[in-house]
Order: sequence, then C-alpha cells, then structure tokens
Amino acid sequence: MDPETRLQPVQDGAAAQAELHDDIIYPATIPFVIVHLTCFAAIWTGVTAQALAICFTLYVVRMFGNTAGNHRYFSHRTYKTSRVGQFLLAMLCQSSAQRGVLWWAAKHRHHHKHSDTPEDVHSPRHMGFFHAHVGWIFRPRRETADYSTVRDLTRYPELVWLNRHAYVVPFLLAVGVFLWAGWPGLIVGFFWSTVLLYHGTFMINSLAHVHGKQRYLTGDDSRNNWWLALITLGEGWHNNHHAYQSSTRQGFRWWEIDITYYVLRIIALTGVIWDLREPPAELVRGERRAGRAVTEKVARQLAETFPLEKIAARVRETLQSSPGLDELLERARAARSSAAGMLADLHLPQVPTVEELRRRAEQMYANSPSLDEVVEHAREIILQKIAQYVLSDSGLEPA
Repeated sequence: MDPETRLQPVQDGAAAQAELHDDIIYPATIPFVIVHLTCFAAIWTGVTAQALAICFTLYVVRMFGNTAGNHRYFSHRTYKTSRVGQFLLAMLCQSSAQRGVLWWAAKHRHHHKHSDTPEDVHSPRHMGFFHAHVGWIFRPRRETADYSTVRDLTRYPELVWLNRHAYVVPFLLAVGVFLWAGWPGLIVGFFWSTVLLYHGTFMINSLAHVHGKQRYLTGDDSRNNWWLALITLGEGWHNNHHAYQSSTRQGFRWWEIDITYYVLRIIALTGVIWDLREPPAELVRGERRAGRAVTEKVARQLAETFPLEKIAARVRETLQSSPGLDELLERARAARSSAAGMLADLHLPQVPTVEELRRRAEQMYANSPSLDEVVEHAREIILQKIAQYVLSDSGLEPA
C-alpha cells in the first residue's frame, strides 16, 4: 500500500468528526493539557541544578530539531541530506512531542499558502492572539492535516511510520531522563523543557505576526523580531522567511543572529548535509519585485481599507445630479467592461486618488519596488467595486 494512502484513513476520519464537532474540548487535546499540569509536580520533586541543566539542554537541542528539521528541512526542503540523515532528523524533530514530521510539515505548508487569510491555521488577524498562539490546537478542524501537500515526504515508509507513532520518541526520551536523573529530571528536565518548547514554537505563530518590523512586502503580517530570534534559534526573522521561504538562512543580514543556520553550516562541513540555500542578493537589498500573487493580495487588502459602499453611494448621488449617470449607464449597456474606466475619467472627488493610495500603502507596508504596481491594481479594484455598486442600484451588473 502506498505510504500516503496509509495516512489517509486517519486524516479522513478526523475530518469527518470535525465536520460534526468543532468544540473547544476533544480527547486528542487531553495529553497537551496534562503535560502542562504535570509541570506543577516540581512542587513535590524539587528543582535541582542537574534538572535545570537537563531542561536547558533539551530545550535548545529540541528547538534546533524543530527549526532545522520540522521547519527548514521537512516543511521547506531548504537543504539536502541522505535518507538515513533524514530519518535521524525526523526522530530529533519528534522528540519535541509536537506531533509527527509529516503532520507538522503539512500544517506549515498550509499556513504559508493561506498566511493571514481566514483559511490560515493560526492567524492573529482573523482569530485573535490567543487562538493563534494555542487555541487552534483545541479545534478539530484546525487539527487535521492535508497529507497530499507532503507527497515528497509520504513516499518514505519510515517517515510515515514515525508520523503514525508520533509519541514513541518523546516517551523513550522521558524514560531515559527519568532513569538518569530521577523525578526532578523527569518533571523539570523533560516536562518543563517540553512546555517551554511548545510556547517558544507557538510564539512564531502569534507574536511574530503581531510584534516586530516588516522589511519586505509579503502580503501577510509576518514580522522580524530579534528577541524571538534568540529564543527560537533564528526563527524570529519571520518576515525574512516569508519573503523567501526557500532559504536555509533566515537572518539575512550579518547582524541578524540565526543560530540554527550557523549550526547547519558547521554540520555541512562534515558532508552530512549539503546544498544549503541562500536568499538572492537583490532580495536581501530590497530590490526584487514581489510576485504577482503577493501584489494582488496586497492590492486587495489596500482597496478594502476604504469604505467602498459609502464611497459608491456618494458617487451615485453626484452622478444623479449631473449627466454623468446617464452616460455611465449608456456606456455600461454598450460595453459593460468600460464602466470602471469611465469613473476614472470623471475624476470624482469621492474616489481615492493614486496619491492617497500611495500614502496609505507606505503607511501600511514595507517599502518595495512593487508598491506602484500595488497602488495601480488597488485603484482598479476600487473603481470596479464602485462601478459594480452603482450599476447594481440601476439594475445592471458589470461583466
């Protein structure tokens, strides 16, 4: 049986249940809650220096597994390794107890495809900060993964097996820590580091889309945040990453600390990994134009910041007191696509000018050589929407 097919029944079953129940509580979230509650057991076990050292070490090592493995390798394939190296990297990833590598990669690819849209798995813009940080985990519809987006990974049976048995590695790690350092090692060393790792990772979903600076035009709310980069070993350069997802390096400038990238460069010297990707120089300098999908998305966002229905109502009032409305309707009947063009020719004061759009774009977005294109397209969208409203009131619909 094809590996991806073996994953499908699990996905479909969960999806079917999600269609019926989108509650805030469901059985799969209970272990997540228990892991957090278990941390309070340190009241009885005590907190030792050894346990704290284990906690710090496991946090750093497993955060590297997340950033170098789950994110930069499995989600974005920004470098290459052997099949054995891939399997060992997957084991390191799953020691973080953040589900399987296939699930993680599928969810992350979905996030990039729909970043900060209503379809995003975790978007502060649409669902609020708490939901973006942790609330999405408690919703079955957000929990299911589309494994068709990771066909490059599901062809490896060993990865499929690991994904199906996502908690074998962290369980064995917990047992090992307990045998070595006893109860303090288990509670403080393993469980504290696991919870810290959860929230360190989740802050990229939440805080990195709320606080920080946007250097590049990406069409979403991704931001660069230096202190998030420190606690996540480089993931805080999130706007950089959204600007060029194929780069192994996420700290594009020399002063942007990216510990994951530095470690990967050292590992590459041994030949275990290779073909680490760098961002294009013109992109780093801010000289590369944004792609068509980004400019269209940003143009729609810019256009939607104006109250188009109210503007259309004022435009219609102006046209009703002048011969312009009759001419507009006549041209719309003759050539339906020309209505928006005529509105542009009329130079109506209610319609935002190119200069107004440009000023608002500069306030909202990072400087980009694509801003002129964004402004031009946004004005086209505004004129089309206004024409649609005006003609709809007249019993006509623009084509």
